[in-house]
Amino acid sequence: MKRTTVDDLHKKWMKNPKYRREYEALEEEFSLAAALIEARARAGLTQEQVAQRMKTTQAAVARLEGGGSMPSTRTLEKYAKATGTRLKISFEPEGARP
Repeated sequence: MKRTTVDDLHKKWMKNPKYRREYEALEEEFSLAAALIEARARAGLTQEQVAQRMKTTQAAVARLEGGGSMPSTRTLEKYAKATGTRLKISFEPEGARP
């Protein structure tokens, strides 16, 4: 009997237009979370160290990196400074995928 993997299920569900719309709507949140985590990892910092530099808590940094909310530009600027990076925001045409 073949085992069903999460990837198999995802491929199957992506054929459903409603699932695809919802999944794609979350893509931006997940890409922001991934960028935050990548910046912290490149800086060689823990969430606690980033939190100290931002003058906040480790839990707040974990929430930022969790991708469940859209942080303010001010918060993103603080995160960038804490990780020794520069915040860059750009506008791309609809449908453009990196």
